[in-house]
Amino acid sequence: MKFSFRKYILFSCALCLPYVVHAEPAYLSKTIRIVFTKAGLPTVNENRIPANWTLKTLSGETLTLHQLKGKVVFLNFWATWCPPCRAEMPSMEVLYRRFHGKGLEMIACDVMENSAEVAKFMRDNKLSFPALLDSTGQVSNQYGVQGIPATFIIDREGRIVSHVVGSKNWNTPAITDAFEALLQYGR
Repeated sequence: MKFSFRKYILFSCALCLPYVVHAEPAYLSKTIRIVFTKAGLPTVNENRIPANWTLKTLSGETLTLHQLKGKVVFLNFWATWCPPCRAEMPSMEVLYRRFHGKGLEMIACDVMENSAEVAKFMRDNKLSFPALLDSTGQVSNQYGVQGIPATFIIDREGRIVSHVVGSKNWNTPAITDAFEALLQYGR
């Protein structure tokens, strides 16, 4: 059987393919992957830039995702009627107060409720992070949100690092370590 150089190259590439497909993306450091895994926060496997959005705050001002570039963004989709959403909000507040001055922006993106309901909830629960209104559900649809709560963690370069589905206690030592590492990454 004659084995040509071309067949040798094709055979060699086929052997390497599984290693190329499973290689860690260069945009996310091994350290970040490790601390996020220890915290129970899944990391995304591809370099994903989230869709930009423009939403209104409770005070009627507008905010876009692009305005937050250079910050770590905690983007949480939720609603006041959702028990798991309500359960995780106090731990989100602790995380926000701890890291807001260090480059973390937390956005609670309420899905399809009116501003009065959301403002009352934020006030009654003494939540200081900003709430935005996705009154039509367009932004949650862009992000593929099928259930709430859903959280996207976006790095300083504007890339999605983690997508968490469901309620989470955001006030644990492991999660604190993960956010400390992410806030230092890329500085």
